[in-house]
Amino acid sequence: TMNLDKSLEGLPKLPVPPLQQTLDMYLKCMSHLIPEEQFKKTKAIVEKFGAPGGMGEFLQKKLVERSEHKANWVYDYWLEDMYLSNRLALPVNSSPVMVFPKQNFTSHSDTLRFAAHLISGVLEYKSLIDGRALPVDYARGQLAGTPLCMDQYNKVFTSYRLPGAKMDTLVAQKSTVMPEPEHIIVACKNQFFVLDVVINFRRLNEKDLYTQLERIRKMADIEEERLPPIGLLTSDDRTQWAEARSVLIKDSTNRDSLDMIERCLCLVCLDEPSGTELTDTNRALLMLHGGGMDKNGGNRWYDKPMQFVIGADGCCGVVCEHSPFEGIVLVQCSEYLLRYMRGSPSKLVRAASMSELPAPRRLRWKCSPDIQAFLTASADKLQRLVKNLDMNVNKFTGYGKEFIKKQKMSPDAYIQVALQFTFYRCHGRLVPTYESASIRRFQEGRVDNIRSSTPEALAFVKAMANRVAYIHFILSTSQVPTTEEMFCCYGPVVPNGYGACYNPQTDHIIFCVSSFRDSAETSSDLFVKTLEGCLKEMQDLCLKCNSESKPTDSTEKMAGNTKVMKNGSKS
Repeated sequence: TMNLDKSLEGLPKLPVPPLQQTLDMYLKCMSHLIPEEQFKKTKAIVEKFGAPGGMGEFLQKKLVERSEHKANWVYDYWLEDMYLSNRLALPVNSSPVMVFPKQNFTSHSDTLRFAAHLISGVLEYKSLIDGRALPVDYARGQLAGTPLCMDQYNKVFTSYRLPGAKMDTLVAQKSTVMPEPEHIIVACKNQFFVLDVVINFRRLNEKDLYTQLERIRKMADIEEERLPPIGLLTSDDRTQWAEARSVLIKDSTNRDSLDMIERCLCLVCLDEPSGTELTDTNRALLMLHGGGMDKNGGNRWYDKPMQFVIGADGCCGVVCEHSPFEGIVLVQCSEYLLRYMRGSPSKLVRAASMSELPAPRRLRWKCSPDIQAFLTASADKLQRLVKNLDMNVNKFTGYGKEFIKKQKMSPDAYIQVALQFTFYRCHGRLVPTYESASIRRFQEGRVDNIRSSTPEALAFVKAMANRVAYIHFILSTSQVPTTEEMFCCYGPVVPNGYGACYNPQTDHIIFCVSSFRDSAETSSDLFVKTLEGCLKEMQDLCLKCNSESKPTDSTEKMAGNTKVMKNGSKS
């Protein structure tokens, strides 16, 4: 293990690409995606922008200056643009989820035992982060062995996304000399409870955590104590929630409750059974939006980075507020927890010690008629979001990474080309595509965009498709590989687009494709069906080339082009 602070010092700063390179790259990315007339206009604008003594040179100079006195010149711009200025509701539109393997709970005590075990793992993981003892991540692929910036891990349990009228704020807690007792917020039946995990400087063991969760469960069952589902407000669009929050904090009771939630380590959401068949697709949907108001949609607090969901029916996973960290951090944390729970047996041996533990407390809310109106509106919008999301989680079993590597190609690049091929099949054109690429080998690096709808990809898909008759990113893609049996998914980033998350394994590939039902242009089922066909056709092409003595130019070319798109953090 390497000291986390040290890991930041040793990393290079993110360079500012030369102006001409940026402009050329932009034109190359757009040339084949827009009509010729439009491209001519674009080209003229770009040339004027890049002319000597023009606006481009002036702005480039500013960026270079900025890069000299900042650890990462793009970080703040990127964070604001990508997340904090975005006014859309967090569930589905922004927050990715990790879906755990379906659990087999036979009783309430099974569920709570699992929760206590998980919380123990969370505390263990947090102590590794705090003690700067997490092993450093290293790049894979072309830049294998390059150390990556570990800064994002420090934000997992200490950040909070505060809604604002025009822009949200990502709040990071600074540790004081005497830190407050650490606590988790447990959501149960849309009620919120404070569970102190450190009492008298002692971390609660699993047995005590279980005892406290039992007490919370009982408290949540008391009908007459139940308060309105305030968590629903966090599922609304950001401006609405900011407005509702400013009304809420006029009352000191609400201020205290909000303060406890905003300063917690994470949330643990104990969900009621959803009453639906727990297929992969349904579990993904339930993680993304809780099934709406009448299921577990109100049993959430979306502004917190980590919400661990534990459903009585075995539907479990993590919902993430995305602004403080990337998917890979979510994967690493989730894998640690699943391994922890598998590797260390549940420690519920000691006799219950009810007396010495102060009871967990319920957070109170004072609800004015104004707040009630906000709640009704939020519930209604969440229902619409639930109805609108079209999700298809598909396990493609034709082949996996192993076959692609045998073809001497990068699995990631190969799958990206397959996604382009699929989109072309479905829609007869290519569109600007976003593929997230880690830039963590630079200080405070997050992600950049691999624009995988290249001219070469277009040439390939046209050649493949001509046997069959016929900025704003419409296709938003991300490889999120896991070693544990779980998968990641997210919603589309634009109303008429697809979110496509893929997880390549040795002999299969999991695809999670999402779109919105109210867009006449998209269909997740059609996309997935087409994708399966395209992957088969690409395999046939490879096998055909293999059976001929020497690879043809076109596959060499495809392998060559895909290598350029590669990125150090992916296999």
